[in-house]
Amino acid sequence: MPKQVDHRERREVIARALWRVVEQRGVTQLTMRVVAQEAGMSLGQLQHYFASRTAMLSFAMDFASEQTSVRVHQGLERLGDCPHPRDVLRLMLAEMLPLHADARATSRMSAAYVLEALHDRAVHEQARRGLTQGRSLVEELVRQAIADGHIGPGHDPATETNLLLALTGFTPLIELDVIEPQDALAAIDAHLDRLFSRM
Repeated sequence: MPKQVDHRERREVIARALWRVVEQRGVTQLTMRVVAQEAGMSLGQLQHYFASRTAMLSFAMDFASEQTSVRVHQGLERLGDCPHPRDVLRLMLAEMLPLHADARATSRMSAAYVLEALHDRAVHEQARRGLTQGRSLVEELVRQAIADGHIGPGHDPATETNLLLALTGFTPLIELDVIEPQDALAAIDAHLDRLFSRM
């Protein structure tokens, strides 16, 4: 009896190979042939799962987002029941920075995806939807923290959300050794301390 192929698993193998290509060689090397070699398969086998570079890249980005969500969920479980919103926001912000191998791969993957989105309308729309959903989640947390009295009532939820997400701009500074990861985390903590101060 022929062995059943798990198509989702094979796509994930390809996505991880794509991440490695982006992380180790850069986006300029991101071709279907190079990714196929990295995944240990022929170009024809890869094309069985993805008809185009864009389709492959879009799946890899979706998969990266899923893995980030899994890591955030695991972090939330470690925080216990009813974690403080400050701790939730810190966890989410830290996970968006290249502070460990998986997050670094995801961060570089995201950078490649944004570059692609600037020149491809379909990718642009998919990327915009993903970022919009992520931003909405952060704003919902901020609004709830204001409603629950953790953040003072004088704060505008939309502005505070934008400022929080701006902290993920530390990524290139970390990647290019301008600042150390602990410096980025210290800045995040300082901002959160000010935001959650009732004084």
